[in-house]
Amino acid sequence: MSIGHTLLGLLESGPRHGYDLKRTFDETFGHDKPLHYGQVYSTMSRLLKNGLVEVDGIEAGGGPERKRYAITDAGITDVQQWLATPEKPEPYLQSTLYTKVVLALLTGRDAGELLDMQRAEHLRLMRILTDRKRKGDLADQLICDHALFHLEADLRWLELATARLDKLAAEVRPS
Repeated sequence: MSIGHTLLGLLESGPRHGYDLKRTFDETFGHDKPLHYGQVYSTMSRLLKNGLVEVDGIEAGGGPERKRYAITDAGITDVQQWLATPEKPEPYLQSTLYTKVVLALLTGRDAGELLDMQRAEHLRLMRILTDRKRKGDLADQLICDHALFHLEADLRWLELATARLDKLAAEVRPS
């Protein structure tokens, strides 16, 4: 996810302080990975330097000054271009799981056991996500569906790899 573009998009509704941006980001997108304050302020500094936001006001308080940021026309254009650009699909051709299966075969370890343990871990996470989806709002349901569909694809691969394990072992083991 592009944190900068997301913060710019949040600013389109009006100027905000860094604290407000972090809170809104965390409530909307950061359920599983909230932003750190340092990440918000370093991103805002970069956006300011690049002319995508401007300081709309500074308030003095009991602590450090609070800057209120506003998106610039260049920032709006940048968000528009980002939203209009499709994300590159990830083909997962360099899968850590595939690497582990091949290394297990190459080193004489039980790759079938590795696949079984991975299947159990996928199923455990799927149960957690399914429960979260059942209890969540629409946004939570959609993000859980996204993750569940990816996990289902992984499970299909695990089954296929298990079925082809003997053939793969014959191909990767030195003669």
